[in-house]
Amino acid sequence: MTAEHGSLSRLEHHLARLLVAGVSASAILLCIGLALWLASPDSHTARWLLNAGLVVLMATPILRVVVSVVEYVRIRDWFFVAITIVVLVELSVTVVVALWK
Repeated sequence: MTAEHGSLSRLEHHLARLLVAGVSASAILLCIGLALWLASPDSHTARWLLNAGLVVLMATPILRVVVSVVEYVRIRDWFFVAITIVVLVELSVTVVVALWK
């Protein structure tokens, strides 16, 4: 196994763990929030948990890009560092524009 293959395998492992953790945390927050909301629709806690679940779900792909940038820098793959930074900038602009409106 080459060093590059090992680094890519490590990247895939980190990304898989991140995606599983993000989706799992989001699902737990959304399930608890939904249960509380069904029990008491006026509950501020339920709304907070539902919003937190959605934020975690939306943040997961952004964190995936951040982890990718860090790993590509670590393995010194500058082409992919540049491409991934462009993707991160595009995602950041989209979030800023969405929050601005």
